[in-house]
Amino acid sequence: MKTIADIARLSGVAKSTVSRYLNGGSVSELTKKKIERVIKETGYIPNTFAQSLKAKKPNIIGTIVPRLDSFATSQTLIGIDQQLRELNYQMLISNTSQDLDREIENIYTMARQKVAGIILLATQITNTHLEAFQQLQIPILLVGQEHKEVYSVIHNDYEAGYDMGRYILSKGHRKIAYLGVTEKDIAVGVMRKEGFRKAIQEAEGCEVKYYKTSFKMSESITKVPQIIDEFNPSLIVCATDNIALGAIKAAHLKGIRLPEDLSITGFGGYEVTEIIHPSLTTVKFYYRDAGQVAAQSMVRLLSSEDLPPIIFSKYKIIERESVDNLYNHKL
Repeated sequence: MKTIADIARLSGVAKSTVSRYLNGGSVSELTKKKIERVIKETGYIPNTFAQSLKAKKPNIIGTIVPRLDSFATSQTLIGIDQQLRELNYQMLISNTSQDLDREIENIYTMARQKVAGIILLATQITNTHLEAFQQLQIPILLVGQEHKEVYSVIHNDYEAGYDMGRYILSKGHRKIAYLGVTEKDIAVGVMRKEGFRKAIQEAEGCEVKYYKTSFKMSESITKVPQIIDEFNPSLIVCATDNIALGAIKAAHLKGIRLPEDLSITGFGGYEVTEIIHPSLTTVKFYYRDAGQVAAQSMVRLLSSEDLPPIIFSKYKIIERESVDNLYNHKL
């Protein structure tokens, strides 16, 4: 393993000269060629993280995520990483395991590590978050949640919820259960539900009940049989694909046919929803694209370019097998 000192010795120049070259500083053309030749011959790989800590303009972007075992998170991270590499930045990932105290701690830790900015895949924004953002005075970008004081890249949850509501109404469903999550999560817990509610309010003759569960598939498997026994809806709208997958499992366990006896929809567009039977009708969010947009937006913030306070990512309804068209039964 070669060091900067080794490269300097083999190049016949000072260590500080090699360091200046690696950090993009001014070096004569002749010296530059000497250093480049030695680096090529030795296969030396610079420590980009250490360089970033020493450089006046660091090139490390901190990315804080609530969980790693999530399709949405992994796809978003892939998009961020791909785009940052193209823009000559590196990504440093920190996982909070959905612990808000740990999330706040990670924000301060990343700032101490001299990252250029922080991309936060947040589940909620508290006053403690805002206090940290104000103290640190480095660019912060939210992904998946919005706040009027912070730049955000968000999925258009309200419109997606509205469009899903319109879609299921167009299939003749009027007795509907909505299975959502905590309203502490503004995007998933509030905006998706409110968009759906707006669509329902525009129709007549609807009987809708709202229920709550966690993001865990296992809790959905437990909750859905209670909904079926209590309310017996023709369709359950699930706030995420994971919840929908749990609902499908619960229906199978009860011997309920999908979609003949019960229709189910989700939000997310996870790959697995296409290969299960019946395949799931869902709203597809383009998480990887959102990650790329987040990376581009962060670099624009670092360059002091103008940026809209909120940027919406794309979505579309994917119509598959899990929703029955009740109008066909009347023919």
